[in-house]
Amino acid sequence: MTEIIIAGLGQTDVGEHWDISLRDLAFLAIESAIKDAGGLKPQALYVGNMLAPNLSRQAHLGALLADFAGLTGIEAVTVEAAGASGGAALRQGYLAVKSGLVDVALVVGVEKMTDQVGAGVEEALATAADSDYESVQGLTPTAQAALLMQRYMHEYNVPADGFAGFALTAHANGAGNPHAMFRKAIKPETYAKAEPLTPPLNMFDAAPNADGAAALVLTRRELLPSDWPHPLVKILASATASDTLALHDRKDPLFFEAAHLATGRAIKQAGITLDQVDFFEYHDAYSIYAALALESSGFAIRGHGWKMAADGRISLTGNLPCATMGGLKARGFAGGATGVYQAVEAATQLRGQAEACQVTRTRVGMIQSLGGPASTAVVHILEKLD
Repeated sequence: MTEIIIAGLGQTDVGEHWDISLRDLAFLAIESAIKDAGGLKPQALYVGNMLAPNLSRQAHLGALLADFAGLTGIEAVTVEAAGASGGAALRQGYLAVKSGLVDVALVVGVEKMTDQVGAGVEEALATAADSDYESVQGLTPTAQAALLMQRYMHEYNVPADGFAGFALTAHANGAGNPHAMFRKAIKPETYAKAEPLTPPLNMFDAAPNADGAAALVLTRRELLPSDWPHPLVKILASATASDTLALHDRKDPLFFEAAHLATGRAIKQAGITLDQVDFFEYHDAYSIYAALALESSGFAIRGHGWKMAADGRISLTGNLPCATMGGLKARGFAGGATGVYQAVEAATQLRGQAEACQVTRTRVGMIQSLGGPASTAVVHILEKLD
């Protein structure tokens, strides 16, 4: 059986990088990943990006980054699936190497939110929604998440501070991640006193927009040298699914059908059961997304996802650690780079190199990237090999 190995990891700090360009940011991650992979030479480049044409006035990132990284001539394309762009790019890299058409693939996710400020960023983010029926009415991603959260709290009788556990967990874990945007734990009273963003969402229920780039080098196990220095991390499964773009077209907005389908396909492909997943990197762009991801993926029954956070079950010492390096909430939401950051972090956990964020059970990790309110879901399952 062909085994696809994550051979190289690279990432930049997540934050506001006012003094560096989109291409330079991506190059830093690429350079780091190729070095970590012992200098393996990529034959293909897959770029996960969400907003560069809107925010950075730059499209055609495949050719741009291949040229800037000294890789002119290789296959190079951009993959866009809103917030799931990085996960979708990883899947393309996985498929290319798995098929045998490519021996070594480079996957990079990059976003430069600070190339615009103010309403321009919100306007760009709103392009991930249905332009004709949602964005044109002024519905932003944050307002959309607030509507979902309000309905969820009504349906399941969730108290006002019911979602606090997600933010507390993310910030506690982010404190140990040197690349995270926010590296300070918060207390329950801090969450309770937070400024409202779009009620019932407060500022701790939404991930901060940020700049960042992360990269991976993928290859087949038999192509690695016998003296390979890193613990082997294999991509055990890769799956994706889609749902309606507009929320009003769904029979049940409080169930992420695409996340359900993609997770089921990945679990089946991996030949495991959900209880064999040691940790879960979910897409907590908003607290309500984290709760719905846990439920739609099958880790919690409906209406109980928030209780997993409230009870500490998603902490580093819980039965299903989540957002182990801070998640989107504390590490920061770097748009189309998000899925690649999740993979870098999960692979770091499986290598046993997560230091203060290290979880104890590190055999199988699951990553889930969402585009919009799970209009696209991409799931990867990673496994540490002996």
